[in-house]
Amino acid sequence: MIIDANMYYVPEKIFTDDALMKQFLSEVQFGWHGYCEEVPGTGKKQVVLEKPAGSQNLNYLQGDYVVETQLADLDAAGVDKALLKVPGCHEWMSLESCRMFNDGMYEHFQKSKGRLIPLAVVPPYGTSESLKELERCHEELGMTAVQVSAHYGEAYLDDPKFAAFFAKVNELKMNVYVHHTPIPAEYHSFIAYNNVRRSYGRIVDQGLAVGREVFSDLFERCPDIKFVHSMMGGGFFAIASLMFPGHAKGKEEVSRFQSDNGQIRERFKEHIYFEMSHAQPWGKDALEFAVKVVGADHIIWGTSYPVRKEWLSGGPDFVRGLAVSQEEKDLMLGGNAERLYF
Repeated sequence: MIIDANMYYVPEKIFTDDALMKQFLSEVQFGWHGYCEEVPGTGKKQVVLEKPAGSQNLNYLQGDYVVETQLADLDAAGVDKALLKVPGCHEWMSLESCRMFNDGMYEHFQKSKGRLIPLAVVPPYGTSESLKELERCHEELGMTAVQVSAHYGEAYLDDPKFAAFFAKVNELKMNVYVHHTPIPAEYHSFIAYNNVRRSYGRIVDQGLAVGREVFSDLFERCPDIKFVHSMMGGGFFAIASLMFPGHAKGKEEVSRFQSDNGQIRERFKEHIYFEMSHAQPWGKDALEFAVKVVGADHIIWGTSYPVRKEWLSGGPDFVRGLAVSQEEKDLMLGGNAERLYF
């Protein structure tokens, strides 16, 4: 089975219902700025999200989230199923908006006869209402995992304000998909250039997020959770190697690095997985190196559809062309996603 582990979803009715659009945009916070505009020459609307104002980071285009189109593109790419994700707006969405997204994704699931599989989205602050929505998604809608933002404002996921939420996720034995917006909590050095902001900014954000998660007590408190980080977890080579230097081989007068007899490294290996979020831009060499460094059993193929549809149409063949074993290709193209999400 071939699974696209990152297909985006936005309710199409947002683009045609002025009241819903107004509500959606009114929730934008944490320094983000959002607006809706018509794309010249298309007759379509798009939502543009900027941080800071004037620096575009996220774009949602009307017509990109129609179930019939999504299924046709899956068929053309030879892909069996896809996991539905929210494209970056987790960070500020209200509980009311989360319910709308959850119901809409579930409707996609039904219309697609199970090929488009939703992951729950709720505000992660542990309120009774949010936890009830998480339970509804799990018990009534059959969602086996939850999606979150890597940080909410300046708070990363190890922050105590999220403890009650993750305790509930752990109780329900749901895994967690961690989505990275283009820029980290501290972003001022990233805003000058578009590609630095939208691509490299994610890498810095992910390194911070993964590091904070594994060096905190998050996984000690929630031992049954596994986190899947988008975009290969940023600089995966640095996370998997450089961040865990181990004990010095000789005597050192000053101990400069935290060392714990490999417990942090084991926590990383047990709980952290990476979804590549489109294979082609990473390139053959980097993906083969990722298999060597973190293991094919910890890497999941995903496309960020519909950001560039060629990442879906050409993605499976690109992974098939890697100089790794057939077993490793099968794990990345579907086996890992099936094990973690189904």
